[in-house]
Amino acid sequence: MKMLINVAENVVADALRGFAAAHPELTVDVERRVIVRRGAPYEGKVGLVSGGGSGHEPLHGGFVGKGMLDAACPGEVFTSPVPDQMVRAAAAVDSGAGVLFIVKNYTGDVLNFQMAAELAEDEGVQVVSVLVDDDVAVTDSLYTAGRRGTGATLFIEKIAGAAAEEGAPLDRVAALARQVNAASRTFGVALSACSTPAKGGPTFDLPEGELELGVGIHGEPGRERRAMMTSGEIADVTVEAVVSDLNPDGPVLVLVNGMGATPLLELYGFNAEVQRALAERRVPVARTLVGNYVTSLDMAGASVTICQVDEELLRLWDAPVSTPGLRWGC
Repeated sequence: MKMLINVAENVVADALRGFAAAHPELTVDVERRVIVRRGAPYEGKVGLVSGGGSGHEPLHGGFVGKGMLDAACPGEVFTSPVPDQMVRAAAAVDSGAGVLFIVKNYTGDVLNFQMAAELAEDEGVQVVSVLVDDDVAVTDSLYTAGRRGTGATLFIEKIAGAAAEEGAPLDRVAALARQVNAASRTFGVALSACSTPAKGGPTFDLPEGELELGVGIHGEPGRERRAMMTSGEIADVTVEAVVSDLNPDGPVLVLVNGMGATPLLELYGFNAEVQRALAERRVPVARTLVGNYVTSLDMAGASVTICQVDEELLRLWDAPVSTPGLRWGC
């Protein structure tokens, strides 16, 4: 399979070098695999750190900047970063106000961030961790115990990041992150498998004319496979999955997220069907974001995330943000 790389072993390092060249407003340590907001730590500000395996870009490095993360730790493709990365990131962004770790619920991430939190505490950094587990598709999966962390990660990093930017204390920033996670649900659909550089081809077999309902962001199996459906039919299944689980009684944020290989033309058409399906279920929509934000390399498909918001969460969502992957109000 053709890939725009040099050699598979260097794909993450090469990407980080290119990322650094494109974004001088960030400090990128290619060797130690840490991306930090230039100027950090900021006096009196809670530092936000997240990370995970590469291959989900712009998550997480693309969300480092004003109003979101202060640092991100990229691992190898679909592989958790190691504790040393997280400890370096925490030390780099700690102003004395503490650090929030935002951790997607995958076994490697959970264990490594937990170890890093203990090591950072030993060095005098106060750390609080928040687990992201918004995927309703399955309870346990290939890399997880419990629900997987997916699209809600973006909502958490944006809303908690805005609160930290305003100077909120660590306990308040953590409470907002947990509130967003509890109010969020995600469901994904794959139209094709993803291909990792190491393998050089698809990571699982998805026959022509079939789709995977409830797929994970690493290609983990979902709920079931079906014959190919229309955009409207997929929207009905996806929206029903998240709405029936969350049962929102107020307005929601909506993320219509591409998995990496689905063009915006198709994503916007899919969004039209998602909005229809939400309206039919009498779910009011406060804001909608459409694009490739939490991806799975070259997988074709999409996920839908909803998050019920109150006035405070919506205000923080609307607050200015300036990162490589998300930008408004600046």
